[in-house]
Amino acid sequence: MRIELDWSGADDSLMIALHARRSAASIARFAEVYPQRPLVLVLTGTDLYRDIRIDPQAQRSLALATRLVVLQAEGIGELEQDLAVKATVIYQSARTLTPGRRSTRHFDLVMVGHQRPEKDPLTAVRALRQVPDHIPVRLFHVGAALDTELAAEVARLGAGDGRYHWLGALSQPETRQRIKRSHLLLLPSRMEGGANVLIEAVTSGVPVVGSDIPGNRGMLGADYPGWFPVGDSARLAELIVRASCDPRYYSVLSARCAERASLFSPAGECAAVCRLLDMTRQSTR
Repeated sequence: MRIELDWSGADDSLMIALHARRSAASIARFAEVYPQRPLVLVLTGTDLYRDIRIDPQAQRSLALATRLVVLQAEGIGELEQDLAVKATVIYQSARTLTPGRRSTRHFDLVMVGHQRPEKDPLTAVRALRQVPDHIPVRLFHVGAALDTELAAEVARLGAGDGRYHWLGALSQPETRQRIKRSHLLLLPSRMEGGANVLIEAVTSGVPVVGSDIPGNRGMLGADYPGWFPVGDSARLAELIVRASCDPRYYSVLSARCAERASLFSPAGECAAVCRLLDMTRQSTR
């Protein structure tokens, strides 16, 4: 097994490609050279909720793939029927961590995501500014400033509220430690294929409040009580206040996340990948 940014042209028995648009050239070359060999395409959030609707290369990748993988349950619903029949759901995973020692003076929020429009950090910072000052919340933001204009606007808003703390990009272990020491994960994204950070929170015993988008609903369920309308900072502020002040609501969020944690086990992901590869090989014999 090899991992490559672009297919080298080697005599491979199968290809597993990530991202319909970015891997389009490699997918097309592999399908041309080895038209009878399995080609598995894993679809990301930008694939499902943007590129396959407008980009001809991404659409061609879907047609060439022998199998499609989506990372959460609502992903298949974005595909036309002839594509949906060759799609399967495989949840990503994270190692279970024991919840960390949490502040008893503050209700700590964490948001993990590079500063780019799809992650919508502005909604979270705006929501923080709408939380009354007497509620002892703090927001820790992990992520690099990839979009400089957006990052500048986030910094400007954050500077007006001493409860906002931008930590920049952290390593994956450092990020997980920050998550496990927090009380609540904020996930305000406008587009997700199946967020790893949600998995890392749930498998660390940290409940989630997130935007009501398919990529989030497909992870925790459409009836999860922690969703808010995309971009609605006022509603997010209400949920933050409720989670920090209402132990019963916080317990419900925690219990619902705990119920889903088994979906995100490394053993489950490994078994699902093995089943997929077995089915793929059998269908090409």
